[in-house]
Amino acid sequence: MKKFKKYSTIVFLILSATINSCKIPAIVQLNDNTSIQKTYTDSIDSTNSGNIVWRNFFSDKQLVSLIDTAIKNNYDVLLTLQDIEIAKNDVRFRHGQLLPFVNAGGTFGVEKVGTYTSQGAGDASAEILPGKKVPEVLRDYHLGFQASWEADIWGKLHNAKKAAYTKYLSSVEGRNFVQTNLVAEIANSYYELLALDNQLDIIRTNILLQQNALDIVRIQKDAAVVTELAVKQFEAQLLKSKGMEFDILQQITENEYKINFLLSRYPQKIERDKSTFNTQMPVQINVGIPAQQLKNRPDIKKAALELMATKFDVKVAQAEFYPSLRISGGFGYQAFKQAYLFSSPQSLAFGLMGDMFGPLINKNAIIAEYNKAKAYQIQALYEYQKAILNGFVEVSNEMSNIKNLEKSYNLKAKEVEVLTNSIDIANDLFKAARANYLEVLMTQRDALESKLQLVETKKLQFNAVVNIYRGLGGGWN
Repeated sequence: MKKFKKYSTIVFLILSATINSCKIPAIVQLNDNTSIQKTYTDSIDSTNSGNIVWRNFFSDKQLVSLIDTAIKNNYDVLLTLQDIEIAKNDVRFRHGQLLPFVNAGGTFGVEKVGTYTSQGAGDASAEILPGKKVPEVLRDYHLGFQASWEADIWGKLHNAKKAAYTKYLSSVEGRNFVQTNLVAEIANSYYELLALDNQLDIIRTNILLQQNALDIVRIQKDAAVVTELAVKQFEAQLLKSKGMEFDILQQITENEYKINFLLSRYPQKIERDKSTFNTQMPVQINVGIPAQQLKNRPDIKKAALELMATKFDVKVAQAEFYPSLRISGGFGYQAFKQAYLFSSPQSLAFGLMGDMFGPLINKNAIIAEYNKAKAYQIQALYEYQKAILNGFVEVSNEMSNIKNLEKSYNLKAKEVEVLTNSIDIANDLFKAARANYLEVLMTQRDALESKLQLVETKKLQFNAVVNIYRGLGGGWN
């Protein structure tokens, strides 16, 4: 009885020292002081165009077909799907750790101990069966079940599961973010392609006009109305336009290759109707209030989920400071001979054991993991705040861009009309010898540049609409 009390006191002292040594610093509570401006500049509407499904947002059927193909085949999207699968299996793994581990199997062993040992001397004088001594070479057959289970006293395993599940949700938002950018990139490249097609038509029309002008100047030179210098000037202008034609053709080829790459297919012609560029008008965008972005932008939702996951990771790291309780046991049959293996109750074997242990000395590794988890949490908070600010700035910039591009387009359309009329006037005056060839060349050059700029401005209008649609979180639904 005295020995029992003595051993109980020793065990109690050891457990007390273990638990007292597991003091940890308190978890730092991070305050998310992110403030979101209530409205955008000059915005009073409350609807959000980012909620529109991308199939309904884009009216061009050929563009919709390209986007649909890309979402199914794009390698970046496929890679994010594997990220989701990885995260999903991590959740299953964490859930499995909450349950007991049960193994079934059997073992076979052979043992011979030295005669001049305590075990050997004991076996030599003992009988394994009545009238039969323990053999020098002793076999061991064992067949049964073994189980182990860690009691989640401090919630470490449950918090690890919560962190894994939150990261799974974050991976889903990551996939949505990739799709949002993919939809915007294809749409912008598609409108770039339509703009290049129209610019190519303008240049080719201009080449015909310049060729006719060059023919007239050559006739006038033969009639001694103008000099060879005028002919060379018109010829140089024509060659410049032909060079621009090949530059545009190269840009068209590169854009087709880019779109095909986004669709994960080898280069082929991109089906499109270039006339739709002039007939379509950029969609009217409603931006809503900034707080709505939190409900729709996948990058902000992803950042918020990652921040939540780091909070669970900190709790997991904190629980490492506390003792762990593990229960293990086994049940089965064990014998030195196969014939006796299933003899009951003689060959029946079982055991049950509980272990509790915790860090006592040299906790540097645990402290380092805890500090690392806290650093990740602070980092995630900054990423979340950065995502919100970035979303607000993106939408604000594109809103301003849309308004200014609309004004610029209207002015350039008037400029094109004026300069187009000026070409006819300059040609008539030149034929009547009331204007020199330089005035004709400058008028043609200015008219060509203004037409190309008009197409470029309309392309930028489409791009701005696409970019603000992406900024509002559209394209993943």
